[in-house]
Amino acid sequence: MSSATDPTDPTGTTRLTLSSFWHDLPRAGKLLLSVVVLEFLGTGLVLPFHVVYLNEVRDIPLSDVGLLLAVPPLAGLLVVGPSGTAIDRFGARRILMATLVLLSVGNVLLALATTPLAAGLALALTGIAAGVSWPASQSLIAAVVPRELRQRYFGVNFTLLNLGIGIGGVVGGVVVDVESAVTFQAIYLADAASYLPALVLLAVPLRHVAGRPQHDDVAAQEPSSYAAVLRRPAVASLMVLGFSASFVGYAQLNAGMPAYARAVGEVSTQGLGIAFAANTLVIVVLQLAVLQRIEGRRRTRVIAVMALIWAGAWLLLGGSGLVPGTVGATVLVAACASVFALGETLLQPTIPALVNDLAPDHLRGRYNALSSAAFQSAQVIAPPVAGFLVGHSLGNAYVGLLVVGCLAVAALAVVRVERQLPPGVNGVRAPAPLEETAPVLADATGEPFAGPVSGSGGA
Repeated sequence: MSSATDPTDPTGTTRLTLSSFWHDLPRAGKLLLSVVVLEFLGTGLVLPFHVVYLNEVRDIPLSDVGLLLAVPPLAGLLVVGPSGTAIDRFGARRILMATLVLLSVGNVLLALATTPLAAGLALALTGIAAGVSWPASQSLIAAVVPRELRQRYFGVNFTLLNLGIGIGGVVGGVVVDVESAVTFQAIYLADAASYLPALVLLAVPLRHVAGRPQHDDVAAQEPSSYAAVLRRPAVASLMVLGFSASFVGYAQLNAGMPAYARAVGEVSTQGLGIAFAANTLVIVVLQLAVLQRIEGRRRTRVIAVMALIWAGAWLLLGGSGLVPGTVGATVLVAACASVFALGETLLQPTIPALVNDLAPDHLRGRYNALSSAAFQSAQVIAPPVAGFLVGHSLGNAYVGLLVVGCLAVAALAVVRVERQLPPGVNGVRAPAPLEETAPVLADATGEPFAGPVSGSGGA
């Protein structure tokens, strides 16, 4: 990978830049990045408005809406196991194309749905597609992006994803009107259309990329069940780490944090909107800078730092409960979301890179499926836990659980997972070649020879 030398650095060390990353990125990787903003702009259009659309526009009772919105994550969790096997058998590109078709169809059906049954069918299709798309997309990225670029790629991809969602959310808020069902139909149809550029990209320019994986004789003889994969070195520990990080992280941001802010901090819905906008802004502004800071660092230690940052974010959330219903509470919730976003910029480049650098090519789909299942399982379990604690006036216990959980994630990353990972998988750069680091000396005959050099990479 090329790099840019910082002329102000007297040591001559090199720092990686966005321009060098783009220069070294294969054509297929550039094409995949080119459609991320558009694809997730459609997601941002509809993401904040599912409840409003189903309840206020389609007149589905709120209790039924809650059940309907539980359908997508449950459907996704049920199919994630078979999806990993299918990816390894048929190739990530084909499976990802199928998920894009399902997402488009599901959103069209949701735009036309007028009954709970029709809405449930549409949401089930989008949930199945979402459950499969994560391992498929991660596997495809790993197939076309070299190992040394993956961490940076995942970070840039996450930045573009959030940029798309943020723009979509703003546009959706301007367009929709609860008195006009047509405006909601328009954003769901626009979301369906947003997947078409990626579908065309995979079908035409990238039709020869990441087809069916090549399995050599040794790989064909290895056990390939999920139980066998979990017995491979570091896999089970890495999945526990992913589950734990999701439980104290994203699952709480999407469910527990708003519940606590409303019930305990007495923050307005507008205040919550500000908090989520701040979260997106921090990610878009800081992700690239964070990528440069963590390059070559041990990924497990980056995750540990992330966990400590998240612990601080939850303490800020707890502070909002000390000044309920005030501007200070709104500021503290917005600060919580912003600090949490800083932790996200550390997590998103590292966990996917760890999973895909650890996975052999012929099992990549299964590795990513297990990682997806770990994250989704936490998102199924965490909301009821948060709802129970907050709903029973145990807000302090809720915040304490998250803080202790974050400390446990940091310990798990450093104490257990780090010891099981090869240094290269953990993001440690290989030592410089011998000829670049060894002093050239002369022996008794006057012939030069390279003196021995010791040392190891680390962060």
